[in-house]
Amino acid sequence: MRALRIGLSACFFHADPLRPIFKGKTLLYLEQSLARWVMAQGALCYLVPDPGTEPGLSVDLEALAGPLDGLVLQGGSDVSPLSYGEAPLKAEWSGDAIRDAYEIALVRAFRVQGKPILGICRGAQLLNVAFGGTLYQDLATQHPGPTVHRDWAVYDRNFHGLRLDGRLAALAGVSETRVNSVHHQAVRELGAGLAVEARSHDGLVEAFRAVDGPQLFAVQWHPEFQDPGDASLLDGTVFLKDFLKASLTGLQRV
Repeated sequence: MRALRIGLSACFFHADPLRPIFKGKTLLYLEQSLARWVMAQGALCYLVPDPGTEPGLSVDLEALAGPLDGLVLQGGSDVSPLSYGEAPLKAEWSGDAIRDAYEIALVRAFRVQGKPILGICRGAQLLNVAFGGTLYQDLATQHPGPTVHRDWAVYDRNFHGLRLDGRLAALAGVSETRVNSVHHQAVRELGAGLAVEARSHDGLVEAFRAVDGPQLFAVQWHPEFQDPGDASLLDGTVFLKDFLKASLTGLQRV
């Protein structure tokens, strides 16, 4: 049996005439530690490009999804408030509506083909929006509280407590744990057909799962950034392995 082929959604550097390399060109990229986190379990990773909509193009997202066994949505830029029917409260929270549209279409392609999806940080926010949910555009402004969800100075070394429920609690074998926290946006109204499986102590949704259909699970933190030797933190491989196990269903069709 061949190795699992896992697609990773692309982050976007949009065309910038002032950039010193690839002047005026759009760049698609992935974050290295996420790919290595997935590949450490023996899977192969493939960046899924945005095929665009140019006339005569014979490749679309469903065709790109076809040879792949599962999808991971990586972190990055803010989800645009326009993607869930709101205006940005500040210009710097405008997000990336172009990337949103690409990833929502990518999610639909994998769902139609019955393949599992795992969302990480922005990926969780994007999935919530894809299922009709909304987001806090900025937690410090719209959901102030004692829990610090983003501290730029320490970045992925900022941690907070977590309460687990459902399948995630069963996989982890605990109901209380800690994770890192690198986000200033978060789930506000949960999308249709999603069930919460983790919350921070201030009540924010930190993980959820689709109730029906192929496996779809998402977390608000970055498990790929955490020190695997730190026993005080939730070991993200418990749900990564669960996602890869679900991806075997597609592989076994080959």
